[in-house]
Amino acid sequence: MSTLAHGTDPAALLAAIVESSDDAIVGKTLDGTILSWNAAAERVFGWPHDEIVGRNIRTLIPQDRQDEEDAIIARIRQGLRMPTFETVRLRKDGSLVDIAVTVSPLLDRDGKVVAASKIARDISGQKATQRQLAESEQRFRLLADNISQLAWIADSEGSIFWYNKRWFDYTGTTLEDMKGWGWQSVHHPDYVEGVVARISACFRSGADWEDTFPLRSAKGEWRWFLSRAKPIRDADGAIIFWFGTNTDVTEMRDAEQRIELLLQEVNHRSKNMLAIIQSLARRSDASRPDFIERLEQRIRGLAANQDVLVRRAWSDIPVMEMIEAQLRSLGEQRAQVSCEGPDVMLSPGAAEALAMALHEMGTNALKYGALSDPGGRVTISWAREPAPTGEEDDAIFRIRWCERGGPAVEAPQHKGFGTRIIVDVPRVKLSANVTTTYDVAGFCWQLECRAAELD
Repeated sequence: MSTLAHGTDPAALLAAIVESSDDAIVGKTLDGTILSWNAAAERVFGWPHDEIVGRNIRTLIPQDRQDEEDAIIARIRQGLRMPTFETVRLRKDGSLVDIAVTVSPLLDRDGKVVAASKIARDISGQKATQRQLAESEQRFRLLADNISQLAWIADSEGSIFWYNKRWFDYTGTTLEDMKGWGWQSVHHPDYVEGVVARISACFRSGADWEDTFPLRSAKGEWRWFLSRAKPIRDADGAIIFWFGTNTDVTEMRDAEQRIELLLQEVNHRSKNMLAIIQSLARRSDASRPDFIERLEQRIRGLAANQDVLVRRAWSDIPVMEMIEAQLRSLGEQRAQVSCEGPDVMLSPGAAEALAMALHEMGTNALKYGALSDPGGRVTISWAREPAPTGEEDDAIFRIRWCERGGPAVEAPQHKGFGTRIIVDVPRVKLSANVTTTYDVAGFCWQLECRAAELD
């Protein structure tokens, strides 16, 4: 470090100050010729004093920025100072350096502009920091605006000052609408009071917050959101921000409700099925040698119908599909059965009643009726006929089972449980009129009910 003696020439003092400055200080003529070049200029631009003095200042200016020098000289010639501005200049090695530049005119004793003084500060570090911050901000925005959740940031007191793009896209609001506690305007009036109370308690205590509630969309639709917020703390543990998200769980809630209803339905139907099986066991004649066989056959018939219902998710099923499920148990004798009828849909309850009757008649036909003889035939036919009144609600459904070509038929001496299954069960469940005939030519069964009973 050099020292200056008392009484040192002011010009020498000024030169020493310029030489020791951390900023590049350059003197140049109005045509751009470099006159002076301090040590800091060497560090910033990489040009030694002896190599750069006498060259034109445009040596340091990238080709696409030459117009900057034109603007600078134009102001200097008018005696005006060029305010500080940020730009890019060339080092000796061809690399670029970010600088902040100020240019001032130099006047002679007569006040005439004769040269210019340029002060350049290396701001590469500052620019690099700014770029890093900008890249970090861009990455944050990219993440925040493209996550599936709505997101927000609040101050330590819970006043929200930032939302991601998804929040505004969903709610149709603006930051001005939502600042502070403005978010309450998109909350359902039935839930907002409780939400405010719970989140306020967390803001006071510093505990993590979680809640589920509906939010109104820009279209006026209410959707359910699982919402969470966590406190962001500084090094001393003090809360400085709250970061929160809202995740749309509408479909999940709907699915959970459907599963709950399905479980209730399964429970209900299981109890009904157990009751039916219990009834079959109680009412079947246990003294008969084929008691177990008959009971197992009836249970298999119920199971076949359940398979169809489950496959169709307990929705309506076509008559033909219900019949085919029962005829599979006939084995090779299935070829002796013909089916004919239009597409008519049955509710699960109606299908269950008819399936039990058809299975019982199929079993009887295999053992004693038309299907016990290779020449026997069974015809199943059904129809949906308009009511005489013409009213759709009064339409009639008829289904018929008719056997021919089997052994001679005789009416049973007493009515067993099988008769109850083919007559009483469908009659009660479908409010139907059921008839059975035991002609010598073959057994026939017919059911007639209002078509509305099938729904």
